[in-house]
Order: sequence, then structure tokens, then C-alpha cells
Amino acid sequence: MHEKLAKSILSGGNGMNIYRGCTHGCIYCDSRSLCYQMTHDFEDIEVKINAPQLLDAALGRKRKPCMISTGSMSDPYLPLEQTLGLTRQCLEVIEKHGFGLSILTKSDAILRDLDLLASIHKKAKCVVEMTLTTHDEALCKILEPNVCTTKRRVEVLKIMQEHGIPTVVWLSPILPFINDTKENLQGILDACIGVGVQGILCFGFGMTLRSGDREYYYAQLDRHFPGIKERYQEKYGENYVLTSDNNAELFSIFTHECQRQGIRYLPDQVFSYLQDFPQSKTVQQLSLLT
Repeated sequence: MHEKLAKSILSGGNGMNIYRGCTHGCIYCDSRSLCYQMTHDFEDIEVKINAPQLLDAALGRKRKPCMISTGSMSDPYLPLEQTLGLTRQCLEVIEKHGFGLSILTKSDAILRDLDLLASIHKKAKCVVEMTLTTHDEALCKILEPNVCTTKRRVEVLKIMQEHGIPTVVWLSPILPFINDTKENLQGILDACIGVGVQGILCFGFGMTLRSGDREYYYAQLDRHFPGIKERYQEKYGENYVLTSDNNAELFSIFTHECQRQGIRYLPDQVFSYLQDFPQSKTVQQLSLLT
């Protein structure tokens, strides 16, 4: 890891990334793509050491509370967070200012901060998001080797449900020729239904590959799935979007199950849920300032 004094912490859409890079080792990670212009090794995590102070100042300048999101580019619960505690410090800032939180992770380390998540949700709104790609535990350990498996992530979602904290699942990516099966999809859907998720984000069944990500992914295919890389190259060439041959069938199952269970599944609908700060809480926060 290496430290950086950042100049700002929030994007225009109120998203933040405390860390840059990742050590989870997911073989398909889009964040490895060269287009993100990372100037250090992906596993050499850049730490925005002044993130809590920047966030405190940024939230203090806002006229009214809103949702703050984190986790889209780098998991906020990398192993080094256990020592540094920057994510927890940022959650404390969010809780202090009465803002909402939308937080995405693959790690059960988020349970350390259950007290803060519950307090944020009580004051405003907190949504915990988990990425689930692979129902098969053995396969999950290959695709996402350095983070807890799907079974444990589902347990985390259940714990959040028991504490009244709503959850959303990212069902992405689905890798052609590897986990693009009805059995895998149904296993994940059953898990989501069982823990009462509010929404499932799915952008179709397949994946994306671009320079930087593609080379790493293909090297891992050669290591774990000999012969699959050649099938990718023959079918997809240098395409950015790699749609599974099973996309239509899987998407039909997905939409039917979500509709039947009353689970949000249209991307605009799910993102709206994640971004909307409850109006009653906004009025309550404003009344405290007058």
C-alpha cells in the first residue's frame, strides 16, 4: 500500500472511493482496465489517508442531506481496512451529519460496522449492497479467491435483514462458458429471495472486457480453465461486451422470478432506490437546523 493526500473525496454524484486498487483477486475485475489510468500496480493499494477529513468538510458544506455511495471502484472493506479503519471513520462522519449511505462490498468485514450502519439507517437511510456471481462455492473460490464466498455473503445479507437494514444484490458479471447456467442463476435468486433483498441489479448475462482487464482475465482462464480462452477469442474477438449465448433464457427466468417476488430489477428502478434520500428524513434534518 501507499498513502496519498487527496484533494477531494466526493464525485459529482456523491460517490467516494477511499482506496484505489484491490487485493480480492477476482479474475474478471473491470477496475484493472487501463482506461482508469491507474499509475500503480493494482494490488499496491492507494490509500486516501485524509478521506475522513475531506468527507467531513464536504458534508458540512451541503445544504441538505443526501445519499453517499461507496464501493463501485474499490471495495471499502479490503483487508488493510481492518488496520487503517478509514471506512469506519467515514461512516462515522456520515452518521454525524445525518446523511444516507449506499455501500457495496464482497466482504463480511462489513459486519464490524453493523452498529454504524444501523444508526445511519435509523437517522437517514442505509442500503448494503453485495455482489453475487457464483452459487457454487468451489467455483467462487476460483473466480473470487481472496474474499469470502457467496454462502458467507448471503449470511451477511441475512444479518442485515435481521437488523432492519435493506439490501441490494449486484448479479454481475456472469462469465460465458463458466457460470452462465440456469442452475447458477436459480441458486443466486433463491438466496436473494430467502434474505429479502430489495433489488437485484443485472445488466444482462455476460461480461465486459477491455485492455488491461482482458489480459489478466485470459491469463487466469489459462490457469484455471484450459481451452476456454480460445473459445472466447473465437466467439468474441476484441469485443467490449461479451453476451452469453444463454442470455435470453436466463434473463427471462430472472425477470419472471423478480416480478413474482416483487423484487426491483429494472436498473433505473434499483438505482433510484439507492439514490433516493427519504423525504421525511430531509424535513427532519432541516428542522434540526432551524
